Amino acid sequence: MGFKKITEQESKYQHLEKRSTRELLEEINREDQTVPQAVARCIPAIEALVEVVVDRLNKGGRVFYIGAGTSGRLGIVDASECPPTFGVPEDMFIGLIAGGDKAIRKAVEFAEDNHHQGYSDLETYGVNNKDVVIGLAASGTTPYVIGALETCQRNGIHTGCITCNPGSPITEVCDHPIVAEVGSEYVTGSTRMKSGTAQKLILNMISTASLIRFGRVVGNRMVDMQLSNNKLWERGQRIISEQLGISPENALDLLKQHGSVRAVLNHATDHE
Repeated sequence: MGFKKITEQESKYQHLEKRSTRELLEEINREDQTVPQAVARCIPAIEALVEVVVDRLNKGGRVFYIGAGTSGRLGIVDASECPPTFGVPEDMFIGLIAGGDKAIRKAVEFAEDNHHQGYSDLETYGVNNKDVVIGLAASGTTPYVIGALETCQRNGIHTGCITCNPGSPITEVCDHPIVAEVGSEYVTGSTRMKSGTAQKLILNMISTASLIRFGRVVGNRMVDMQLSNNKLWERGQRIISEQLGISPENALDLLKQHGSVRAVLNHATDHE
């Protein structure tokens, strides 16, 4: 393979089994502190992908995250948190993992090695050229993901990727590659560590920035959050109380009446 797989390079730390607990924790933390710096260097690439995502969302498109193992799980986590946080439909951000939903909890052997299955999984959702497909692969070599992106490109579907290996195959088969070069892992090859942290940070940035641009935040508040538990009802009550300068009791009454923070604030604006 014609590129250096940094994610598989040997750890800078030797004889880990001889470390004390404190030494292990301090060294892991020292390595983790380098991750945001690597992500910061990716901001121009992340920006370019977010602009495409916002454009597609405004045209009725969706965002697909597709990955295997840790990468796939991280995509599913980010996608699943968009509806409760921003009140968007459950099928606006969709996370797919090699091996299907059972692979979320338990590794499915060789699922990531199927070059054709990724696009087949996308087809079950009717993927089309209104959508954006973002491949997640720390190594940048996962056949399940690469095959999906290749087929998306042939079908005129916008693509991006998040990887941690510059020059890896995945960067050659997508329109907007994001490469967070975090270096070797503390435990050699364990990309659930720094590589996974980088992917999580970038996914947070993509979905949050996109949905703010899409109009799902007012000021700095989640005015479209789903009121699915007591904590969120209390948050909604607090937002309304602070925004409108009314008592918490009156805020709660309005929230019960209108069903969402945005609806209350819109109603108040309309009647000023």
